[in-house]
Amino acid sequence: MNTQTKSYRLAIRAILTALIMLQAMIPFLGFIPLGITSLTIIHITVIVAAIILGPVDGMFIGLVWGIGTIVRAFTSPSTPLDTLVFTNPIVSVVPRVLVGLVAGALFGWWYKKRGNLYVASVIAAIAGSLTNTVLVLFFMGTLYTNPVASAYGVSASGLMKVLLTIVGTNGISEMIGAAILTPILVKAIIAATHLKPGKIAKA
Repeated sequence: MNTQTKSYRLAIRAILTALIMLQAMIPFLGFIPLGITSLTIIHITVIVAAIILGPVDGMFIGLVWGIGTIVRAFTSPSTPLDTLVFTNPIVSVVPRVLVGLVAGALFGWWYKKRGNLYVASVIAAIAGSLTNTVLVLFFMGTLYTNPVASAYGVSASGLMKVLLTIVGTNGISEMIGAAILTPILVKAIIAATHLKPGKIAKA
């Protein structure tokens, strides 16, 4: 890896880290509050990081997101459940870190196999987005069944139906948004930095 490539990688890592910190703390930059839930867009930054820099850096950016989520839950919660649920690292950190791992690993696997940057980016975006949505809701539903059910105004036995509905509404919307924006952002970063796609998957 030459000096220019290292410099580009360091710059991209720094920019994405700063961006994820801002998105984690400021509404409408990383998430859109919708009553007792939020529509997340911040996961796109983690997915792009995982594609451009590799799974390890994707996991790091995801970790920064998770820590930012905890800080925001303590200092400026946007929904009634934030202080209770998102102060738990299992809910707020683990899924975010796994977004970077899943997106980066799948991108690397598909790109190495097929060599199609666009398709590999879309696959990574879809998988990363679903990883976040499914795991966050799973941990919320299993670790905080009664409080979450009460917040949604349903019984504990009816909570699963509500969570599946969220996956089918918010989750699908977030997935589509990620699938559209991720390839565009990845292509733009590659064009601006002249990083070679063949080296991205090996990073």
